[in-house]
Amino acid sequence: MKTILVVDDEARITQLARDYLEHAGYRVLTTGDGQAALAAARAAKPDLVVLDLGLPGLDGLDVTRSLRRESVVPIIMLTARGEESDKLVGLELGADDYMVKPFSPKELVARVRAVLRRAEAARTAQPADVLRVLDVTLDLPRMKVHVGDRAVDLTPTEFQILAALAAQPGRIFTRAQILDAVRGVAFESYERAIDAHIKNIRRKLEPDPRRPRYVLTVYGVGYKFSDE
Repeated sequence: MKTILVVDDEARITQLARDYLEHAGYRVLTTGDGQAALAAARAAKPDLVVLDLGLPGLDGLDVTRSLRRESVVPIIMLTARGEESDKLVGLELGADDYMVKPFSPKELVARVRAVLRRAEAARTAQPADVLRVLDVTLDLPRMKVHVGDRAVDLTPTEFQILAALAAQPGRIFTRAQILDAVRGVAFESYERAIDAHIKNIRRKLEPDPRRPRYVLTVYGVGYKFSDE
């Protein structure tokens, strides 16, 4: 049975999350502050952490930093509306997903399942020369892309961006993270170029670039490759 650690200083939220996650078959631990969260994570070694960013004292970003120094446990952040910058920082610190309060507990269960599934796939994945996601195939050594039987011609930079996204379907990448994956370093002044590259990738890859199926926008955050 997978163990989920839920960290929020609002008892109503932790109880709601516990009820729905336990009903879905998970073992659930709860705590209401950052120091207790770190202690629980070290002692129980949960399979996933649901973490509120607005904790008293040691806040969610500090907890994320500490967790990432010690482990790769998946983290889903809970954010209040208007915490746009914190959401971006959290993702760049290594959080795997986020939800904005108020949220649907059924959606929380779905997100937990999806993040655990991605984490398991990443843990067991073997290095491969070919990526296949949905009906998109990337031949990494040859830098070739096919959608079904249709060949797609991408520039080297476009190919690198698509490969970074497709290697972890469902994971949200900020523009800085995409730059880092492609160039090994992120420069804020270059981040706007990512949008232009994504537009070109969609024009070549998507059946209808105005309604993308593969490369999806996460508004206010960045992009992800669809996992469904």
